[in-house]
Amino acid sequence: MTALTTGHAPATSLDFLSLELTSRCQFTCPGQCYAEAGPTCGHGSMTAEDWHRLIDEAASLGTSTVQFIGGEPTLHPAFTELIEHALRVGLNVRVHSNLYKVRDEHWPLFEDPRVSLATSYYSDLATEHDAITDRVGSHAATRASIVKAVGRDVKLRVAVVDHGNGQRAEQARTEMEALGVTATVDKVRAVGRAAGGLLPSTSSLCGRCGNGKAAILPDGRVAPCEMGRFLAAGSVRETPLAAVLASPAWVQARASVPARTSADPCGPDCGPSDDSSSGGGSCQPMG
Repeated sequence: MTALTTGHAPATSLDFLSLELTSRCQFTCPGQCYAEAGPTCGHGSMTAEDWHRLIDEAASLGTSTVQFIGGEPTLHPAFTELIEHALRVGLNVRVHSNLYKVRDEHWPLFEDPRVSLATSYYSDLATEHDAITDRVGSHAATRASIVKAVGRDVKLRVAVVDHGNGQRAEQARTEMEALGVTATVDKVRAVGRAAGGLLPSTSSLCGRCGNGKAAILPDGRVAPCEMGRFLAAGSVRETPLAAVLASPAWVQARASVPARTSADPCGPDCGPSDDSSSGGGSCQPMG
């Protein structure tokens, strides 16, 4: 495969690839979901074979970590086989799950030392948490899974997504840390349902989108990150990933995100990679 010549780093610089397997989720999260996912949404037009091929392409590009996200990625019928495939070709795996209903067969996957979990949490109060997810019982179920993950020595990070208005975000973070879980607090990003009907803005992004990272949406479009889905350029259903990442459209998409000028650096696996549903704790939005 011959890559196009561009002024940006070649496709082989791709280190982190996020795979948005599905738009289906048990929650609707009416005030925040960047992907506008929900129980009635589908898995998109990417087939299991497409995802398998993409994982192979990522490995050939030198990618070190793939993230499985949604929606709720565990709802995708090929979820288990895709994780096993990623591990088989030598990739580290991160699973971003709401941890609402973890199947028994998934726990052994999560215990693999090459696999880590990430989830979102909203409050130490069940009523507040359930109101944000729009699912009664979500707080109890997610918290129980977090406790179980800790007990099974699963690598887990929690992002507390703060909507403001007196939400008990700091109390939730303290609760998680008392359980022995690394937790951060981040403000909800104005993307998807959180945009309130307004057009998304690059001010909601961290400023490092597409820098060694990319996200594949359920229909195969390639975006700088899940939050930057409105900047998608090209499709892996039509074009090899390397060619998309070397294309002028990708260069333009990356260039449309103003560079981050804060002295606070992003880590090697930038905050949005840690928790793409909120943006993570290390990289706050620019706006």
